This record gives sequence, C-alpha cells and structure tokens, in this order.
Amino acid sequence: MTRLRKLGTTVGAAIATACGGAVILYSPSISANDHGGGSRLETLRQRVHGPDAVVPERESQQSALMAADKAHPLDVLVIGGGATGSGAALDAVTRGLRVGLVEREDFAAGTSSRSTKLLHGGVRYLEKAVFNLDYGQFKLVLHALKERKQVIDNAPHLCNALPCMTPCFNWFEVVYYWAGLKMYDLVAGRQLLHLSRYYSTEESVELFPTLARKGNDRSLRGTVVYYDGQMNDSRLNVGLACTAALAGAAVLNHAEVVSLLKDDAGKRIIGARIRDNLTGKEFETYAKVIVNAGGPFCDSIRKMANKNVQEMIAPSSGVHIILPDYYSPEGMGLIVPKTKDGRVVFMLPWLGRTVAGTTDSSTTITYLPEPHEDEIQFILDAISDYLNVKVRRTDVLSAWSGIRPLAMDPTAKNTESISRDHVVCEDYPGLVTITGGKWTTYRSMAEDAVNAAIKSGKLTPTNGCVTDNLRIVGGEGWEPSSFTVLAQQYKRMKSTGGKVVPGVMDSAAAKHLSRAYGTLAERVAAIAQDENLGKRLAHGYPYLEAEVAYCARNEYCESAIDFIARRTRLAFLETDAAKKALPRVIEILANEHKWDNSRQKEELQKAKEFLETFKSSKNARFHDGKHS
Repeated sequence: MTRLRKLGTTVGAAIATACGGAVILYSPSISANDHGGGSRLETLRQRVHGPDAVVPERESQQSALMAADKAHPLDVLVIGGGATGSGAALDAVTRGLRVGLVEREDFAAGTSSRSTKLLHGGVRYLEKAVFNLDYGQFKLVLHALKERKQVIDNAPHLCNALPCMTPCFNWFEVVYYWAGLKMYDLVAGRQLLHLSRYYSTEESVELFPTLARKGNDRSLRGTVVYYDGQMNDSRLNVGLACTAALAGAAVLNHAEVVSLLKDDAGKRIIGARIRDNLTGKEFETYAKVIVNAGGPFCDSIRKMANKNVQEMIAPSSGVHIILPDYYSPEGMGLIVPKTKDGRVVFMLPWLGRTVAGTTDSSTTITYLPEPHEDEIQFILDAISDYLNVKVRRTDVLSAWSGIRPLAMDPTAKNTESISRDHVVCEDYPGLVTITGGKWTTYRSMAEDAVNAAIKSGKLTPTNGCVTDNLRIVGGEGWEPSSFTVLAQQYKRMKSTGGKVVPGVMDSAAAKHLSRAYGTLAERVAAIAQDENLGKRLAHGYPYLEAEVAYCARNEYCESAIDFIARRTRLAFLETDAAKKALPRVIEILANEHKWDNSRQKEELQKAKEFLETFKSSKNARFHDGKHS
C-alpha cells in the first residue's frame, strides 16, 4: 500500500498547483492584445476562413521562395513540414513575419502521420512525477493537458475526446487506477474533457463487448474509464500547412534542402539551396533565421552547418497495426498502462477500424521505416491477453512503423538523459533547431522555436503569438451536425460506362467529408455533384473521387502517395484497398496535374513500393529473413 499512500500525499500539492499554482510553472505567453494584435487576429481569421479563401498555387509559392534574395531575405525559413515545422510556419507568419517552409517529401510524410493518433497529457508521466517526486515531469503533464484542449478546440472537425478503458484485475488496481486517473482529471483543471469513473465488470463488458472477463488465472474486477483526445494526424498537419499558406507563408512540399548557405565570413547561416524534387530544379532562398524542424532527420540538417556537430537524436521505433472494427466498439478505447513486461498496450477505434500498439525500441533512421514481424506479433500477443476474440495475424489490415525523435540537449552537461520533452537550441548562428516533444504539444513547441528565431535574428514581429486562438482551415464555424447539410443538399453524381447516374450523399460519406474537411466539405461535395466524381474509391470506405481533385487543387497533393497516405488515410487503414484504388486516384491526379503516361506508370510503381512497407497480412513476408 506504499504506492497508494505516496499517491495520496501528493494529491494536495496537485490541487494547489492545478487550481492556483500554474502561474508558477509558466510565464503567461504574450497575447495578441498585448501588442495590439486583436484586429490583426480578426484580419487573419478572415484570410484563413473567408468564403473566397484559396491557397496559392504551388508555382507561386516556389516563386516567392526564389524571390527571397540576399537583399530581401525572408525573416524565417522553416525546414520540415511535419507538425512542428508547419506549426512554426503558422506561428511565425501570424506574427507578421515573412515566412517560407520547405519539406523534402510531403507534409506529415514522416513521424507526424505515423503517430498513436492520441492527444494526451501523459498518464504514465504523471505516475512517474508522483512516485519520483519529479516536479519537472509534473510540469510536462500540466502543460500537455493544456495543449491537448487547445488542439481539440482549434481543429474540432479533426479531433475529439475519446473515452479510454483501463481494465483492473484486483481491488488494489481498482483503487490505484481510480485514484491516479482522478488526479489526472484534477491536474487538467479547466482543460478537463470529461470526468473519469469506475465501471463494474458487467457495465464494462456491456461497454466493451470483446473485453475478456477472465484470463491468465485472473478475473476482471471492473474498469476505470478516463478521457484523452484523438485526432486524424496527417490531415491536421496538412491543415496547419494550408492555414500557414492562407496566412501568407510560402510553403512548398517535395522541396529538399541540399545545402545551407553561409555569410562571407562563414560564421552565420543566411539561407539554403533547395531542390524541387518534382522537377529537379534547384534554387537558393535567403532568410535571416532558419528553423530546423526536421524531426528524426534534424541532425542531417545540423551537419550541413557543422559536420562535426554532436548528434542529438536518439531514434525510437513505434509500431502500430490496424485491425477490423469488431475488435473495439465505436467510441471506446482500451488502454493497459502496464503489461506483464512493463509496456503500454492499447486498442482504439479510429476512422471505422481499430488501431493497436505500440512498441518503443531503438532503431536506425530511415525514410520509410518498416515494422518487424516480431513487433507485430508482440502487439497481437499483448492484446490477446485482454480480449475474448481470437486474435489473428490474418486480421492485420495494415501495419506501420514511425520514428520518434527522442532528443538529447547538446548543451546539457549530462548527455545521458534522453528527454520526452522538446529541445530548442542554436548551436550554429542563424540555425535554430527544434526537436523532441510530441504531437500534443506541437503548438507550444512551434511558439518556443519562433521565439528563439526572433531572438537569433533580432526580428521585429508585429504582434505576439496568436495560434492559441486561431482555428485551422475548415475549423471555424464547424459543428458535429454540419454533415446534415451535405446529406440534404448534395448528390453523388457517378459516371459509369459513359452514363451519369445520380446517387445519394449517404450519411457515411457526408460524415466523413464533414470530419475530414470541416466547413470546406461543401466544396468537395460540389465537385462530386457538378463534375460527376461521386463514386467511392474503395469498397467499404467513404472516400470519394471528388476528394482527389479537391486535394490536388487545394491541398498541394502532388503524388498518389500524398493522397492515399496523407490526404486520406487509406494506406494506413487497409493496404489492399489502397492498392485497388490507385489506378483511379492516378487517373484523376493525371487529369489535374497534366501527367503523361510515363509519369502515371512511375506514380503507380512508387505507390505500390510504398504500400509494401505497410505489413498487412497480405503483403507480409514471413520467410525472407527481413523480419527474423
């Protein structure tokens, strides 16, 4: 009972901090009004959410970057189009700075599309904070809970609160998890999503029918359900990049930094040489400060400035698998904070399927990480301990690996400690690096990076940070009932064999469009109706042909992989369905981007190779020595 007593003694301190002590932990960020930014914020909202708001074409974005010469440099050039990089570009441009962003692949192509899909404060970190009396860990949790609510509020169409069930197999666990999760509620304070509560065994099985009552010589004593956030990670990331573009930033995907430019004395970074990977064309862009938000690849950017720089990334692999929807009920997740070998295991409903994971093991940094067969099997074995369903390898519809960029601060005296928090450093003048952290805190990470850039370049923003109060594109005015307008007012016109056949905009399609595009869903529905692109792309999924055209025109979708992996989530949900959809996706993209036959064949080949890295049951290679 020592752990319970220790937990109890900490609650009083938590109450004081959550209710009145937060001001001690964080100096309040500069608000828009402190700098006369109130009217600026309204202007920004009009630019982003106005009825005529359209992102600039890719060619004009590239021209803007090329126009940033030595005499007229950008204020900030961001390298990396993941969550943090896109967030930093949005933060900087909404402060009135001249901003550019380049991304080698696509927005969210790396870690930011391969996350757990959770927006969380960190229950485990709170446990560590209590039992290690670690005030630093406690601050991390408090901060993440604040940001969790902020992300959900700023992208309501892409994020939602998700109840998560924690099974308890003895009465000690019931009391322990109940007390711990009540404390989690308490620390959240005003940012609380919903109160946690205990459910009896009968109630728990009713809420989660596949939960096993007995197993491994133990009986279920009930569950404690608490709430965290869930998101569509890559669409949130694309939304950030498009919001930055609408606010005035020059964002360019498929644009790789090949070298950094230094001043004549060689003492400061003043720009970058960039290659457009779609055309092979190279150009130079100058900026007063460069923000390196390369995630796992940020060390390769730092080495362009100084090849002898100490590495700061300790890469960790996180594997997730997708299972059919019947593994978990809609609207209820299952999280086991500590399995028999000490790992966290979860099963969460996501976009009509079940996502399960995860692993946390050291790995090497690669562009397309692949899950190992033993990692997939570990997840299957771990969840089978808690389910009454036969867990089968053949049920794995997709499996993927993401690289977490765990960071070591190169300026710290003790380099042994790897942080789950983020690190901002400037180890070469003019190059500010931001890495580490997690999706939930991307906004505050971006704010810290821009603050460091302003200091480094002696920049003069017109106002302070306003991203805590700015909804991303599609979020302003969105309501959960918005899908009804689509269902009632639009048809899905389907072109079949030379004939156009009208179809109903059914609830599944309408809800999907509303959730994916927010208030812009009507623009997609109009394409489905007016351009006869109302067919579904894959059986059993709500994705429409119209989305391909819309994303090509309005979301910088430049390849088939961009669409099946980041604009929609088909590659992550079911690789076989994604493969079957490819020919039609490529046909529509070819029409939008004027691709010739050679380019179309190239797109098909690249996309198939990409899907091979998602180890579903149909493309797993069990005996090739690759996953031994």
